Amino acid sequence: MALTPVLLCGGSGTRLWPLSRKSYPKQFSRLVGDQSLFQASAERLSGGPFDRPLVLTNSDFRFIVTEQLAELGIDPGAILIEPEGRNTAPAILAAALHLREQDPDGLMLVAPSDHVISDRAAFHKAVEAGVQAAERGDLVTFGITPTHAETGYGYLELDGPPRPDCAQPFRKFVEKPDRATAEKMLAAGNYLWNAGIFLFSVKSIVEAFERHAADIHDGVSAAVAGARPDLGFLRLAPEPWQALRDISIDYAVMEPADNLAVVPFSAGWTDLGGWDAVHRESPRQEGNVATSGPATAIDCANTLLRSESDGLELVGIGLENIIAVAMPDAVLVADMSRAQDVKQAVAALKAKQAAQAVCFPKDHRPWGWFESLVVGQRFQVKRIVVHPGASLSLQSHHHRAEHWIVVEGTARVTIGEEVKLVSENQSVYIPLGTVHRMENPGKVPMVLIEVQTGSYLGEDDIIRYEDVYSRGQGAKG
Repeated sequence: MALTPVLLCGGSGTRLWPLSRKSYPKQFSRLVGDQSLFQASAERLSGGPFDRPLVLTNSDFRFIVTEQLAELGIDPGAILIEPEGRNTAPAILAAALHLREQDPDGLMLVAPSDHVISDRAAFHKAVEAGVQAAERGDLVTFGITPTHAETGYGYLELDGPPRPDCAQPFRKFVEKPDRATAEKMLAAGNYLWNAGIFLFSVKSIVEAFERHAADIHDGVSAAVAGARPDLGFLRLAPEPWQALRDISIDYAVMEPADNLAVVPFSAGWTDLGGWDAVHRESPRQEGNVATSGPATAIDCANTLLRSESDGLELVGIGLENIIAVAMPDAVLVADMSRAQDVKQAVAALKAKQAAQAVCFPKDHRPWGWFESLVVGQRFQVKRIVVHPGASLSLQSHHHRAEHWIVVEGTARVTIGEEVKLVSENQSVYIPLGTVHRMENPGKVPMVLIEVQTGSYLGEDDIIRYEDVYSRGQGAKG
């Protein structure tokens, strides 16, 4: 029986700020190891019993998803674009309805794309146990044997001690507890962390929605029926989608269902739900100190120091139980025990309308990425990286002129009616209002420095004439 991985790839990016933000959440970052969390998840669910993955994401992340999958040589079965976030219940049902058209009796393994599972073989063994239950019609979830009294996770209450790698019934879902309750549950021995990973047949989960959440079933059915292809993606219809409740699959169908099962497993799982979790998963030096990037710890203990910029040296002296994360545009310093409160910082920054609350320093586009190096009154300096073979749209601007200096590779530049190649150490000038385009005809990334001058430098100052990525007027990049 076909087993299709369904990767959920949305997220608001608040608990690992400033590295994770709404415009570039944690699953795309290399928090532990050489791969992003999304890439590690996709690779973990490829080969063997797994069919090609189905990915649920939003419009802003669609090209990041395809780029990171291409780096692994993984060809997705489908990438569904959600018009806006509606939590896990609508997303999972959309995947099920899409898969039903191909194989109504197939199985689907639903997993967030931002988790770490260090023991791949143990996880696959747990999945095998879950498959047997799912083939019987059970709705299967996976529970992690707790290693400490964690307040950042939901729990699953069992009737008795967990039986590893064996599907068994459980009593109920338990909300994230306070510290005292978490310690009691850990001592009781019949609770598991809720991993948010699910396994069921397409038929069973669709029937569960029909029975327990008929309004969601009807709305998602309309969104899938009205979906339209777009450059290899499938965009769900926005009008029925926007009318859906924002609700998790736990609340919508799992809690009221009577055909539930859980597979306990211990495979080094974490959802990296805070910087304290990143600290636990990182290589540590003497004194339980973890450093990343150009960071130096002197006489520190139980501390995490991360510099996310090659040109920014982060030094900690005499620190204890501290998280310090430095980005080019923002720095977080927090007590290790307050890791779950980082989202309060994001809320405070949003309240003061600070761009750092949601915007990542590197702005990713279908063709590559850019970052602002210097911003002043009436001018801005950017570094722009264009992927091999990629092209920006044919465009013009109302309020700014641009100077381009190529520093790596070769650019094919259109300025008005003229098209020419610009090599390393050469530059061009694009007057205000002139139609222009930048392309990379080579086989290596092309890097240039752009100097903008004018009365308004916002990304929405754009008239788009041609765009291979089918973006509308005013869309960025």
